[in-house]
Amino acid sequence: MSLTSCDALTIVFAKAPRAGMVKTRLIPALGAEGAAALHRQLLHRTLVTATQAGLGPVELHGAPDAEDAHLKDCARRFGIALVPQQGTDLGARMRHAFDEALARHARVILIGTDCPVLTEQHLCDASAALDATHSTPAIQGGNDAVLIPAEDGGYALIGLARCDARLFDGIAWGSDTVLATTRTRLKSLGWRWHELETLWDIDRPDDYRRWSALAIAHDTSPLA
Repeated sequence: MSLTSCDALTIVFAKAPRAGMVKTRLIPALGAEGAAALHRQLLHRTLVTATQAGLGPVELHGAPDAEDAHLKDCARRFGIALVPQQGTDLGARMRHAFDEALARHARVILIGTDCPVLTEQHLCDASAALDATHSTPAIQGGNDAVLIPAEDGGYALIGLARCDARLFDGIAWGSDTVLATTRTRLKSLGWRWHELETLWDIDRPDDYRRWSALAIAHDTSPLA
């Protein structure tokens, strides 16, 4: 199968929004059902952002499988493919998704659902950083990878034009060393990469309060 050079595939990784299984660090503040409701709203917001960016196809990769009714409904409503995540840990699942997708697309961007401040422009800039034909003073294209750092030491987005298992194997996922380790491995691979502005996720009660205050200040609906 030939690669598609004119567009980027955007992959959204999402857990099924089951009470007690998602946003567990927010359960003391929101309750299990409230945390699951927040997860559903973050998922919807992320899918709106991904589809409205207009970069190309969008896929929803579900965990623990693709059989959850809410994930199926999201895929149907947004007209996107629903794919089960495959792998024993997050790194293995991400690596599998990139390996499979890069056989079909020249550029692949992967995001989660925890970052409500991620915008269509962020996705467009990430795609531009990977596009060999793109060249502006702000973003030079042709990079092997692109990252959006997260304030907690991880990243809110990773995009690749090629894949290597060393970017995903043996990473302490969920720790504050994810970004630093990824940078070290990109450097050891000799790859070119670009980083966009640092963003933040909703993981803890302080993050939720931060988003609620921001939403009120901008006269938008807070989540949950």
